Amino acid sequence: MALSRSARPGSHPSPTTTLGRRASRAVSIATAAASFLVIAASSAPTPGAEGIGDPYFPQLGNGGFDARHYALDVAYNPDTDRLDGRTTLTARATQNLSSFDLDLQKLEVTKVQVNGRRAQFTRSGDELRITPRDSLRKGRDFTVTVTYGGVPEPLNGPIVFGSDYGWMKTPDGVFVACEPNAASTWFPSSDHPSDKATYDIRIKAPKGLTGVSNGRLVSTYSKGASTYTHWRESKPMATYLATATIGKFDVKTGKTPGGIPIYVAIDPVLANSNSVDVYAVTAAATDYWSQLFGPYPFEETGAIVDDMPEAGFSLEVQSKPAYSAVRNETTIVHELAHQWFGDSVSVAHWKDIWLNEGFATYAQWLWAEHQGTRTAHDSFLAGYNSRPATDAFWQTVVADPQRDTMFASGVYQRGAMTLQMLRERIGDTAFFKLLPAWTKLHRYGNGDTAGFIKLAEKISGQQLDDLFQTWLYTPGKPTL
Repeated sequence: MALSRSARPGSHPSPTTTLGRRASRAVSIATAAASFLVIAASSAPTPGAEGIGDPYFPQLGNGGFDARHYALDVAYNPDTDRLDGRTTLTARATQNLSSFDLDLQKLEVTKVQVNGRRAQFTRSGDELRITPRDSLRKGRDFTVTVTYGGVPEPLNGPIVFGSDYGWMKTPDGVFVACEPNAASTWFPSSDHPSDKATYDIRIKAPKGLTGVSNGRLVSTYSKGASTYTHWRESKPMATYLATATIGKFDVKTGKTPGGIPIYVAIDPVLANSNSVDVYAVTAAATDYWSQLFGPYPFEETGAIVDDMPEAGFSLEVQSKPAYSAVRNETTIVHELAHQWFGDSVSVAHWKDIWLNEGFATYAQWLWAEHQGTRTAHDSFLAGYNSRPATDAFWQTVVADPQRDTMFASGVYQRGAMTLQMLRERIGDTAFFKLLPAWTKLHRYGNGDTAGFIKLAEKISGQQLDDLFQTWLYTPGKPTL
């Protein structure tokens, strides 16, 4: 090591050396200041994104926060079809927020508060942009309360078989079934299944009507001309699975043979229908799926059976599937299978909808096998052989069916066929190990197709790319 240019012990530094040190110190200070400015700039509060970026619904959901809990207070008047609501969302900021969005369609907002203080808001289409008085710190919880009202309008279009969906008026109340994007027609929310939360739902309705919702019934009482019900869903739930169905209902409660609480509400108009015992089938299917798919994920099972034939569909409302009329046994077991595949394990993006519908359809085949009426293999062959190669059915790309055809029959049936082909490839032992492993791995969370394929390969010890490429990603009728 050379000692040239350094001062000898006991000597004074030269002017050149002193200037060099000062310059070096100045550069260090300038560098530190620049670094501070970069850090400060990177952490400056910015607006949250108006959507999570789902290709099918780019503006659904919201960026900048993670929804944790919804407290919904709704009052509904069937005579005027008016809804008055107050929603309090507890969320955690995932960035330093100067403003953020909620999804809300058409209803009029009268007041917004953030952390108990009045906040400014603007509307743009279905986006409600909220600017709190003070910016919100990353990692901190905050509350936003929105007071709103109006006449909710159901949605329509090709997505749900051309049917109305969302908030649908019935002769004595309302039937609420919101997949995929209609929760925001009746409460402000981060309306995407990737942003799940727990719920308290309080419903005020005219005396004589019953409000039925998710989870377990906390309380019910009448005061004056109104009846109040309070429901609590303590497990994370996607927004589209929330309901506040109101009407006249005959209610039956109890426990399944396996000990799971059950709540079944049936419109008395439909009470004389002898096509199926909804209570008995719900109890039996819940217990059987608990054996095949893993422990039942929620506090209560059940059904809401309303007189709304115009809807033409049923929905896997979390803990209590909603049926727009008395449906058959096959429909009931399908919707109950969704409690695992769709409700507890929800899609990360809507293109993965086959993970809901293909699995629930395959559950129908498993139920027939369980009942001894037809094997899943024969159900597969019946669907495969009934459709010629020229049928448009085979053109659906199951793993990415596109928004307006996300509920096409190919998603359901070819999705189920994929699972039967997988079962026959890897064998029953691995297959029936895979199903509960999947529901356990993503319990109360989200999954995607790539993750399912990875888990199937891990459990089976086989390379399965060719199978899934053929059945999920390639249009055309596969050759057996």
